[in-house]
Amino acid sequence: MSKKIRGLFLIALLTSAILFANGCSLIRPARSRAYATDEAISLYVDAHMLNDTNESAEAIKKLDTALKLSPDFAMAHSFKGDIYQAQEQYDKSADAYEEATKVDPWSLKDFFNLGKMAQLIEQFTRAASAFVNAANIEPNHFGANIGAAQCFYELKEYEKAFDYGTRARELDAMAAEPERILGDVYGVRQQHNEAIDAYRRALELEGNNPKVMISLASAYLNAERYQAAEELLKTAIGIDPKNLAAYQYLGFSQLKQQKLDEAVGSYNAALAINAQDWMSHKSLGVVCILQYLETKEIQYKDKGMLHWKRSLEIKADQPNLRDLMQRYTHR
Repeated sequence: MSKKIRGLFLIALLTSAILFANGCSLIRPARSRAYATDEAISLYVDAHMLNDTNESAEAIKKLDTALKLSPDFAMAHSFKGDIYQAQEQYDKSADAYEEATKVDPWSLKDFFNLGKMAQLIEQFTRAASAFVNAANIEPNHFGANIGAAQCFYELKEYEKAFDYGTRARELDAMAAEPERILGDVYGVRQQHNEAIDAYRRALELEGNNPKVMISLASAYLNAERYQAAEELLKTAIGIDPKNLAAYQYLGFSQLKQQKLDEAVGSYNAALAINAQDWMSHKSLGVVCILQYLETKEIQYKDKGMLHWKRSLEIKADQPNLRDLMQRYTHR
């Protein structure tokens, strides 16, 4: 067998393997318009070989040439998306997957990957649409349903977020993500006890995740369960000592319990993490003014006013805080 014939045989064999791995053929039904010329197919195979040897830039060039020859070559668009995704060029990856879905509107893989990439670059409308299309193709796809729920939550479309989150929970009762997103939606609805239950289930399923613990603590605070929030936040800080939000919420829980000295410590800890945290400056000012009202010691008032002034320097648009400063300036 000549070298040329052996080469052609290997290309044909590799092409068959690639198609089998992708679970599709190069030529789909007419509605997908995924036609490719023989030369484009050969370039596509070359791109795979180059990518396998870490020559991704050359692989992209091969795919671009293939797509000039066959613009409706869906798998070439999709493979570009894969390469860009591996390079963490998520915007280019999303664009490539989107082109693939235009050619092949039945590609679950491309719609799902488009959703993931768009979500990563915070293009939530685009991501939600892609996840919904993926879920329409495969209603039992967990990732598509939870992705849609997360994106609709970011878009403040809470009913849709709840519906897709509920569907995701039905598909995988042992996954924590649906509980987290449902807890978020319950929080928006002011259904604090339901939010607490959802976040608790999430913690049971994935262990002590500080992010979920803070969400649960926030639900406790909204339900006026300040001691429970304080205990949970201290545990979260033990796991993640640099968690700014945990100290902010801890200070608030202590403030609501009239533990003013402890609240001062928590807010100072937050400022040690981020000295530009306007919220902690504002809250610390509130605590200091309360200490002044309790003790009549002017030093507390002066400290409070300094923190409020600093908060306004960082974030000027706080009309309520300006009113407070004006009220206590001459007291």
